[in-house]
Amino acid sequence: MRAAPVLMLGSFAVWACERPDAPRAAAPSDADKPRPTEAAPSSTPAANWNAPPVKLDVSAKAMGTEVRVIAFSNPNADEKQARAAIEAAIAEIRRLEDVMTTWRPSELQTLNDRSGEWVAVGPDSIDVLEKSLWAGKMSKGTFDITFASMNDLWKFGDAAEAAPKLPSRAEIDQRRQRVDYQKIELDRDGKRARIGKGQRIDVGGIAKGYAVDAAARVLRREKVTDFLVQAGGDLFGSGKKPDGSPWVSGIRDPRGSATTFFATIELEDRAFSTAGDYARSFVVGGKRYHHIIDPRTGWPATACRSVTIWAADAFTADAVDDAVFILGPEQGLALVESLPDVGAVIVDAKNQVHVSRRVTGKVKITQQPTDAP
Repeated sequence: MRAAPVLMLGSFAVWACERPDAPRAAAPSDADKPRPTEAAPSSTPAANWNAPPVKLDVSAKAMGTEVRVIAFSNPNADEKQARAAIEAAIAEIRRLEDVMTTWRPSELQTLNDRSGEWVAVGPDSIDVLEKSLWAGKMSKGTFDITFASMNDLWKFGDAAEAAPKLPSRAEIDQRRQRVDYQKIELDRDGKRARIGKGQRIDVGGIAKGYAVDAAARVLRREKVTDFLVQAGGDLFGSGKKPDGSPWVSGIRDPRGSATTFFATIELEDRAFSTAGDYARSFVVGGKRYHHIIDPRTGWPATACRSVTIWAADAFTADAVDDAVFILGPEQGLALVESLPDVGAVIVDAKNQVHVSRRVTGKVKITQQPTDAP
């Protein structure tokens, strides 16, 4: 449910693709929790310790979107070591995709296939489900991974029809009865989980954040400290660029072209995630319908056009952005301010821009967003 960010590298912008259907993720255990601000371990410097930093830029496909890693070599990780670390980070994202996808057999798809039954799952699935429950509770049910029980009523992205049709209110009301994250049960000690009979889950609103943090841990473990990891619209920036300046990402204009942004935000050991109503949508009768469904109504949320969340880790940013999008600027900003180390930039349904307290000074508004349906 994200819109891809723009990475401002030096004097040019790198534009990423939109985030299509795919998993997203939830609160990890203390042992496995992403630690994006954790410093890389010290070690014996590489032999060519005085070599200038080499920029590496690697792209791949995973989790139904573009994955990109930009990193610089350093005295503890030369070019060869840094490239190997990037490949290992991408491999970790693909491993997590195999665990969490609901487009083919996986641990989480087995939960859907055997709804109402206890199913054995591994620690990654438990972490994702656990944080999904946290996100549901903290957002008063506006974030709910059981929204997937309604998936076939709304067809966006790859499933979009040439002539889109709206589901009937009766169909929506009937399916909405299956949407309730509180019916998900976890047994961490027993390594198993269960969803309600007839329910379906999709962690597309949270798993990419989990995967980005996991990739960041791999890079730091391999002594790469200055990097960006992006999976669709989820992004984590570690350290700084070689000239000492912070990473900067552009925030897309929700009614502009794919290469237009209205603001920039600095990232130094911080994550960024954007939810937008333009990534997968259609217009019927002059009204826009999109993939961010309000589980309270069964219809696309209408309070915002885009929400960008800044946080200490991508897992949290990914968990919060959809909830804020659905809640709208007033309740959404209140939620953001209640969470530690979280900030937000919101473009509401009336095209007004709202910036939360923690990112004031870090966000630069470069132009007013385009106003259009």
